[in-house]
Amino acid sequence: MIKAMESPIGKLYLQVKSGRLTSIQFEEPKGFAAPIEDNDTINQQVFEQSVNQLNEYFEGKRNSFELPLHVEGTAFQKSVWGQLPDISYGTTISYQELANRINNPKACRAVGQANRKNPLPIVVPCHRVIGKDKSLTGYAGSLLSIKEYLLQLESKSAQNIF
Repeated sequence: MIKAMESPIGKLYLQVKSGRLTSIQFEEPKGFAAPIEDNDTINQQVFEQSVNQLNEYFEGKRNSFELPLHVEGTAFQKSVWGQLPDISYGTTISYQELANRINNPKACRAVGQANRKNPLPIVVPCHRVIGKDKSLTGYAGSLLSIKEYLLQLESKSAQNIF
């Protein structure tokens, strides 16, 4: 099932399969004319739970997610994505630091490419990874304004949560 939700950064397209959230896309998926529904109650529940938790995040009331997830990728991509939830809410690290965390310090560019292919942005917080010089780089190139919005949201909300 693929359905859209409204958010402060525009429509988000959520895909749920087999009772797990599998992707969040910022742009309308190809061939998406209307919600791709299914009658599976579990998928519907996961979609609603995802929407609720994302709304709480955008309201500054949630700093992590508790959702059933499923991601597909290479072993390297999964190792990178597996580190992202460990980056504290409201903080950032560099691509180099992330490469160091996966014990592959020379893989800085590959880490950036893995981040770019993260199928679950926001929930798996790749937006918290920035350039070594503190610049906002990456985030699917043209979507840097979304990365900036998310980091500002977390910076403001972190003061209220902690």
